[in-house]
Amino acid sequence: MNGLDWAVLIGYFAVMVAIGVWSHKRIDNVSDFFTAGGKMPWWLSGISHHMSGYSAVMFTGYAGIAYTYGVTSFVTWSFPIALGIAIGSKLFAPRINRLRSRLHVASPLEYLKNRYDLKTQQALAWSGMLLKIVDVGAKWAAIATLLSVFTGISLNQGILITGAITAIYCTIGGLWADALTELGQFIIQLLAGIAMFVAVFVRLDDHGGFFGVWDSPELQGHEKPLVGPYGTVFLLAFLFIKLFEYNGGMLNQAQRYMATPNAKEAERSARLSAILWLVWPLVLFFPMWMSPLLVESQKQDGSDSYALMTEQLLPHGLLGLVIVGFFSHTMAMCSSDANAIAAVFTRDCAPVIWARARTWNQSQGLRVARIATVVFLGLSMAAATQVNSPAFKDIITVVIKWVAGLMGPMAIPMMLGLLRAFRRSGPTAALVSWSMGLLAFWLVNYPIHWNVEGGVPLQYQVSIPLAVSLVLYILVGYIKPEDTPERLALIEKINTDGDGAAAAAVPTPPGPADDAVRTSLRE
Repeated sequence: MNGLDWAVLIGYFAVMVAIGVWSHKRIDNVSDFFTAGGKMPWWLSGISHHMSGYSAVMFTGYAGIAYTYGVTSFVTWSFPIALGIAIGSKLFAPRINRLRSRLHVASPLEYLKNRYDLKTQQALAWSGMLLKIVDVGAKWAAIATLLSVFTGISLNQGILITGAITAIYCTIGGLWADALTELGQFIIQLLAGIAMFVAVFVRLDDHGGFFGVWDSPELQGHEKPLVGPYGTVFLLAFLFIKLFEYNGGMLNQAQRYMATPNAKEAERSARLSAILWLVWPLVLFFPMWMSPLLVESQKQDGSDSYALMTEQLLPHGLLGLVIVGFFSHTMAMCSSDANAIAAVFTRDCAPVIWARARTWNQSQGLRVARIATVVFLGLSMAAATQVNSPAFKDIITVVIKWVAGLMGPMAIPMMLGLLRAFRRSGPTAALVSWSMGLLAFWLVNYPIHWNVEGGVPLQYQVSIPLAVSLVLYILVGYIKPEDTPERLALIEKINTDGDGAAAAAVPTPPGPADDAVRTSLRE
């Protein structure tokens, strides 16, 4: 990097902070901070939903998969995400929007107190927050790894720089700041991605052109859609996982659906995100597929290949733009995660563990929301320093094995609880599903893995916990149905088509669960 690249990078940081300051004017209460007051247009929500699913892991961990295996990086990652979101645009997006518009909640988990009970909600909230600390920690480590390649600064310094800048704008401006910065980041990503695509495409003339390049020895097998550990079972498992994860199971995407004015707008938002996930990653991945022709990775997993290629192919200025693109991915995801987890803590956890939280007024609740955001970012940055340690291993292991493997047990009760088909499943089914899914993750990844020759294949490490949770959630619901009138009324309120008057036509009968909600949500 030279002075021009640094100027681009510093300018980007300045713009992000300025957006946070501007967004601060739109934040009057906790609902504005966490769900943009339900005033976000569908197209901004869709772009924000798309961008909040990326991070620099794509340019490190998945760049390594592309360097080693080729097009399977697209087939087993962004394609199942696109398909999962497309399915979720009908199945989940409208229902999640109604959580805000009809139940008036500000956290995706807030409705679980009525859908199940307080114990279930707390179990999912606390375990979800812990998982997110590890997940976001891997993202900080990924961007710091890239920054170290370009600048030579240490991993911890890179984590501190990116985390601090993100904390400033997302703490000041809430979800509005997240969405507006993600719009800017999408534009930057568009320019940077096209620049990299063109730079690599021009170099292919030396290797037989676009069609002849696939016969090169360096790309042997790179055109196969399913290779190595990323086979058919992995693809099917990943599709099922991403159906839940990217439609709200990891919380931050759920907020984008909640932020739109109504259910129809949430559906349009999801469809836009699905289209972007299907088309845009092809542009981003193509240079990665060609990277074995152009660079020789210095790391065994190939995670530095994309960074090395940008240094070799792009002039200064454009290099700075691509580096900004790396930052934009990671900061988009991490800031949205921070906002979602702050919502869960402020709305779901604090009122239970701290009696004073039940009497917070609007300004006090907003202040705690901002403090919770900073604390979460600090904890995730601390976790980032442990990536590549014996406990967490490398970045892609954290993202694929830990996050994908643990997401299912937490998302199954939350997501399926929205649907009429699973109305019989109550708190017993939810807690059994959650606890046994976590136990299955531990058994498959550790005791069983250690005692099987060659270890348990990756596709089973990530799919078995989710399968266990899903089967038990349905089975226990049929063995011990807990579909009380109060729960059935809530499910109907979430599932009834139409907005406004239609919502009022489906009353929620009063009951003990409502008393608990009113107590814990009082501001």
